[in-house]
Order: sequence, then structure tokens, then C-alpha cells
Amino acid sequence: MATNLVRFDLGGTARWGVVSGSGVSPLAGDYPTTAALIEHGKADWRAAQKQAPSLSLDSIKILSPVTTPARIYCQGANYRQHMIESGMDPDAKLFNMFFTKSDASIASARNRVKRPRHVALLDYEIELALIFRRAVEGPVAVTRETLKDYVFAVAVGNDLSARDVQLPQTQFFKGKSYRGFCPLGPWLTALEDDEFGRLDDLELELTVNGATRQRDSTRNLVFKPAEAISELSTFANIAPGDVLLTGTPAGCALRVPPPAVRRIVQLLPDRQFWTLFLKSQSRRPQYLRPGDQIRARIFSADGRLDLGEQQTEIVA
Repeated sequence: MATNLVRFDLGGTARWGVVSGSGVSPLAGDYPTTAALIEHGKADWRAAQKQAPSLSLDSIKILSPVTTPARIYCQGANYRQHMIESGMDPDAKLFNMFFTKSDASIASARNRVKRPRHVALLDYEIELALIFRRAVEGPVAVTRETLKDYVFAVAVGNDLSARDVQLPQTQFFKGKSYRGFCPLGPWLTALEDDEFGRLDDLELELTVNGATRQRDSTRNLVFKPAEAISELSTFANIAPGDVLLTGTPAGCALRVPPPAVRRIVQLLPDRQFWTLFLKSQSRRPQYLRPGDQIRARIFSADGRLDLGEQQTEIVA
């Protein structure tokens, strides 16, 4: 059965523990990085699984389960309906979109995120995060059967995005990398070898102030994890503890005009085009504002896999 591994603050020291129900069984060892836990911690968390929880989840300060430095790779427009609403054909599979986020954006799943003063169009993107098990320094051919050799765990991710930076400035990296823009966790769900097939059947749900904004299943991923990692390895190095965010479902605040409208407005001068775009987006109430409460969770319908729930508050 999958193991939920939480990183938390205990008296000013970062510790790891196994989550069971609403309790935590601390690991005996000290693992300063996610990579150290992956490489040396398995016997320790197996022992902790057999112990009764000694801490309650409510009593601890949860930290990001991904330590820095770390690479954050991302896939864009990777769910069928999200592709369709973006004016793309998911069946064509023309290309797999990759980009990166700065590890300065990594944050706890129980966190307050400051919306930068210059950002008005702050968006949310729930994503299944893959945490890598091993180093990759050249092309590899990953299959569904060998995915377990490359992926250590999965987690909830939120690819927060400043759309008024990302799009008009064509700055994916900057617009998605402000501090706090990548909540991860609350824990890492380390899968057993026979559970990796379940990654194709997980439910994702994100709410803002109690209203559901995104709801989908990993069944609808266009480029699946094995295929994505294979392609990623052709142009990027990977280290234990690095992350791949696998894309977000439909339902973001951002709305791209229909193809026919885009073809017309793109004939406008660049400055006029982006002025109209920003004006139209600013009328959408779905963009995040100070005081908004985001909850994001990923789970299997039968309850056997529970990646936990993020609770993020947007502040000025």
C-alpha cells in the first residue's frame, strides 16, 4: 500500500514522518533533502509504518516535501478539455509543451501566498506532480512497466500563474515563478511497484472559496507520464527529488478567445491586441484576489490513494 511521507517542523528542525489517518509517526533518521530520503530512508519509513502515530496532523507545521535546490519541469495544455478550450486538437498530439518554474516558487501546501503588487490576473492550476527517483543524464525510453524505476512518488501541485506577466511578456518562467507560486504536498505519496498503473485513474479537484473550479481525471491526460519523461530526457537532466508537473485540467480563470476571434484580433498591432486581451480578462471574476481560499486535492475514487489536500490563502 502507498506510503504518505510528510515533512514537518519540529522545534525548528525539519523532520519526516509517515501519515496514517490523522496522525504522524516520525522517522528516526535525519534526511536533510528529499533526495536523501529517497536514497536512504526506505527502511526507516517501513519501520515507522508499524508504529502508532505519536503526533496529530493538526499539531504540526507542514513543510514542502520537495526541498531546494530542485528542478521543476512542467507540461502545458495536457488534458483533453483544456486543449480544446485553448483551441487545440488533443487527438493530433502535435507536440508536448514543456517549460520550467524556479524553485524559489516552492511552498508548503498549508500556506499564505502573496499576490505581487503588479499582478492583477493571478490564476490557479491543480496538477499531478511526479517526484523523480533517480538521476537521468541522457535519453531513456520509459514505459508503463518501467515508470516505477524513474518515479519515486506523486503529490498535489498548484502551478499558480501571473497571466498578465506570462502572456503579454511571453514570460512563462517569470510569470509562474514568483515566491509561493508552487505549493507542493501536503505530502509525498510513495507508490508500491504494483500501484503505478493507478496513476491513470486519479481524480483532481480544486475549489476557490468552496466553489469547484477544476474537476477532472488523469484518464484524460494526453501525454502520459512515461511518454513525457522519455521526451524530457532527450533535452534535460534529472536528479532525485526533481519534479514534473503534468499539466492542469480545464477550468482555469484564463479564457482564450475562440480560434475565429483570435485570427481577427491578432491582425491588430501588438500593443492594441494585448490591451484588449488584458481588458477582457480583467472582467473575469475567477481570477484570484486577496482573501481567496484555495483547496486542491488528488485521490483515487476508491480511496486507496490519497495525496492529501492543499489549503492556500491568497493575501495582498
